[in-house]
Amino acid sequence: MANATGEEKSDPLRLGFDSSVQLLFRGSAISSDAGLLLHRELDDALGLTDLASGLLADHRTGKNGRHTFVGLLRQSVFSRLAGYEDVNDADRLCRDPVMRQLIGGRAVKSGAASASAMGRFETATLTQAENLAALADLSGHWIDAVHAQRPSKVIGLDMDSSESPVYGDQEGAMWNGHFQSKCLHPLFVFNQFGDLERCVLRPGNVHSADGWKELLSPVLARYSAKARPSITRRRFRGDAAFAIPGLFDLLEAEGWDYAIRMKANPKLHEQVAFLTKRPRGRPPNHVVRRYTSFHYRAKSWSKPRRIVAKIEFHPGELFPKIGFIVTNRSLPNERVLAFYNDRGTAEQHIKEGKYALKWTRLSCMRFAANAVRLQLHALAYNLANFLRTIATPEAIKSWSLTSLRERLIKTGTRLVKHARYAVFQMAEAGLPRAVFQGILSLINGLRGPPEIPAAA
Repeated sequence: MANATGEEKSDPLRLGFDSSVQLLFRGSAISSDAGLLLHRELDDALGLTDLASGLLADHRTGKNGRHTFVGLLRQSVFSRLAGYEDVNDADRLCRDPVMRQLIGGRAVKSGAASASAMGRFETATLTQAENLAALADLSGHWIDAVHAQRPSKVIGLDMDSSESPVYGDQEGAMWNGHFQSKCLHPLFVFNQFGDLERCVLRPGNVHSADGWKELLSPVLARYSAKARPSITRRRFRGDAAFAIPGLFDLLEAEGWDYAIRMKANPKLHEQVAFLTKRPRGRPPNHVVRRYTSFHYRAKSWSKPRRIVAKIEFHPGELFPKIGFIVTNRSLPNERVLAFYNDRGTAEQHIKEGKYALKWTRLSCMRFAANAVRLQLHALAYNLANFLRTIATPEAIKSWSLTSLRERLIKTGTRLVKHARYAVFQMAEAGLPRAVFQGILSLINGLRGPPEIPAAA
């Protein structure tokens, strides 16, 4: 029989291979997620989850005051950080000593929210239109808080879509011919630091660029010359799905440099025909690349724009590979292509979100509930990425989000309570004390100077 905090009061279990080994089950004293304490410290230093109290509306009825609104949001975000992507896990996590400490308040003594409470929070409270819109804005507010600590004169944005495969009859799930799967089809905007600026969930059968303006416009507004005069260079990249005249016009009007891939057409091929013929003689055993640029105006364009072309001859292939980039940058051809090719980092960020944060697990039946789940995963992803980019010592600076979860967050700990203190005894075999201390030192450097009490 277990008491209110989950402690087993039965005799210990024994193992036959070694009679001196005893097994005790003390769920409220042991946790495998001690690394979350570092993320909570970063959250506190930047005031991230506290921002939600001014943006999200709490319309819950019959509130008993046990679980605060911000506490529920913390439980949603931090549980996803640790790899618990379903609310069903809350019945176990509500007794976890680290989770209870992260949430604070009454949760420390009486436990965190149950699965039913978390389910109502995520599928009823957060699915209200005003809260879903505020959740979409919250990532931007978090990133602004980080940029206040890490100012930059350059901002670069990458836009890309991805698939979230589904295996049921979820609302909005459709067959997508490009991905060859039944899926939902989210759209993402990342910055050059890997932070997820904004995302939106869409039905599975929409075009890759569907809804681009509604998603991108708030991000451009946050980085406009009026809002951020300290930013001197603004850059955007996208694949061929985003070669849209309206997008070109918007970026140019807002003062953004861009490089966007274009689908080939006969008119473009005519411009590079003089470079597509192989030279006479024996072909080399290495890739030969040729570059050129020219101005081109499609019928739907408001004006001619610069096109940079790359022609590649590969050994053993009869025809060259040709790619076209539309850009307003004045760099040499090779540098424009190099700038565009770095867009592949957005695909890496999406993969990290899939594998480290499981944000493709959209298993609710209602579309709005899955949209909320995506936004909560986005917040968890950003908090993890903030820690990696601004609060990790050199020893672990190159770790992926998956490595940080498995080797940092998944650090075992034992809670020992004293009259005035809660002591977490960490498993040093996973990561040494010096690493934790290094992270805490960097986080403390983000805090402002202590407030001096006013004189009486």
